[in-house]
Amino acid sequence: MTSPWLLPAFVLLLGYLLGSIPFGLLLTRFTGAGDLRQIGSGNIGATNVLRTGRKGLAAATLLLDLLKGVAAVLIGAALVDGGGPMAGAMAFIGHCYPVWLRFAGGKGVATMMGVVTALCWPAGIIFALVWLGMLFGTKWSSVGGMSAAISAPVAMWAFGRLDLVPVSLAMALILLWRHRANIARLTKGEEPKIGKAKGASPE
Repeated sequence: MTSPWLLPAFVLLLGYLLGSIPFGLLLTRFTGAGDLRQIGSGNIGATNVLRTGRKGLAAATLLLDLLKGVAAVLIGAALVDGGGPMAGAMAFIGHCYPVWLRFAGGKGVATMMGVVTALCWPAGIIFALVWLGMLFGTKWSSVGGMSAAISAPVAMWAFGRLDLVPVSLAMALILLWRHRANIARLTKGEEPKIGKAKGASPE
């Protein structure tokens, strides 16, 4: 007789493992762009990939990090009733804290956008619009990502998805924590802007 917790546990593990795939690191290594952890901020996300000068790689990293969030939600929902949110949340955690990289992962903006979009596409649109608006409006990558994350639980509530407010709020809080160094630089006026000589902010 199969234990009732076995499949949900598998979904959680699968979501985490999917989210922990370091696409930015893999793409830069396979294309000869070097070890991403030794470039710029050392972060594995798309913003740091951009520092290699490979805009195509940065775009691919952003897309793949987003899609792994989408995939986790869809697979989780297919395997377990109500499994989408928990698999998506675990994919987000996997991206931020991948076991393969000693839990030193990315900031989670793209993966969170994928999770939010898969759970509630109107909220995903709001997330993307806020991210792009703040990104280009302020020229701070970190501000764009944090603003978009904060918008997610608000959008879930506005669209009547109260069941998804807790998970989106939890992801937003983790994302803000991951940006604590950026927040410190912003308060000191030391956060570099996109397009400046120093490059984009250390996302």
